[in-house]
Amino acid sequence: MEKRNQRLAYGETLVELGAENPNIVVLEADLGKSTMSAMFKEKYPERYFEMGIAEANMVSTAAGLAVSGKIAFCSSFAVFASGRAYDQIRQTVAIGKLNVKICGSSSGLSDFGDGSTHQAVEDIAIMTAIPNLTVFTPADADEARLAIRAAAAIHGPAYIRIVRYDLPIYTTGGFEVGKLCALRSGSDVAIIAHGAMIEAAMNAADILEKRGVFAAVMNAGTMKPFDYAGVTEIAQHVKAIVTAEDHSRIGGLAAHVAFALRKSGTPMDYVAIEDLFGQSARNPVELLEHYGLTAGAIVEKALAML
Repeated sequence: MEKRNQRLAYGETLVELGAENPNIVVLEADLGKSTMSAMFKEKYPERYFEMGIAEANMVSTAAGLAVSGKIAFCSSFAVFASGRAYDQIRQTVAIGKLNVKICGSSSGLSDFGDGSTHQAVEDIAIMTAIPNLTVFTPADADEARLAIRAAAAIHGPAYIRIVRYDLPIYTTGGFEVGKLCALRSGSDVAIIAHGAMIEAAMNAADILEKRGVFAAVMNAGTMKPFDYAGVTEIAQHVKAIVTAEDHSRIGGLAAHVAFALRKSGTPMDYVAIEDLFGQSARNPVELLEHYGLTAGAIVEKALAML
């Protein structure tokens, strides 16, 4: 399948938004060539602010720009965007409901070469726990564009989780904030995934179909507000649910789906990172296999429940 990069989609969409709205400003923490926010700098240097390796100051400055009427996009690696700037995001941006959009780039295990210090396996848990913050987890580059535009249109804070490597294009433009999106129909089991794990979910559905099991695949492109009603609805039409995410099982997709199913008799299981940090590897596939984030793992969980 065709693959495209979410980081490139981020940079290109920022440039498009900059042309459409002079109040769009972009801030970066010394990683503009990686996050691709540098594309905005080339086009609109007077609206681009390089803050250096100072994520907390970046978010504080973005808050000031938002108070002055700007729509401020900040970007860094997800582990730093959600971790180093947590206090400023919570105390200033979220409590104040300010128009600041945070891009967590190279999320999950996708920064495979830099190890545990650079791999955000808990950023969704951190960001979804903060009131007033919308959290997007797009499945591919096309959905990333829609999520970035949705974030710009929301008057208030948002977090966008971006994967480092190229991803297959599975979405077809049917993006709605706070709603699950069906990528494949099925009546035996539902696989709910987001981001980097959508490919594994779709591959698992192919494997299951060859075994006579028909799996629906649902994309959770928004983690907050989460579509609890959508999970409850699909649970009425399948025999089991499996979640799949490139994130800790604690506070991520598995936890949200389990909450939605707390009064349901539908069994569920998860494919996620256990209570562990990441580590360095030669490529992302090596890491995904090591942590059990594979189509085979999804198939195994689904068949066990059925």
